[in-house]
Amino acid sequence: MAKNNLPAQAYAARASEGLKQLANRPDMSSANHVNMGVGSIVRNPDAGGAKTSGIKIRGTGAATKGTMARGPMA
Repeated sequence: MAKNNLPAQAYAARASEGLKQLANRPDMSSANHVNMGVGSIVRNPDAGGAKTSGIKIRGTGAATKGTMARGPMA
């Protein structure tokens, strides 16, 4: 059995907190609110942008692309 495996009632408070957070998010169900893209055509090209930060990884040989690791490193 997994450590800290509690009955469902112990997690009920977490579910209500999650529902409150979900209610505060903007409504993304309409296409007017989503930054959609097809091929190189994008509704809002300035949203987000390419991520350029990260750490250089080792062992890529002669690779010139894909040599940066991005995301959680913990």
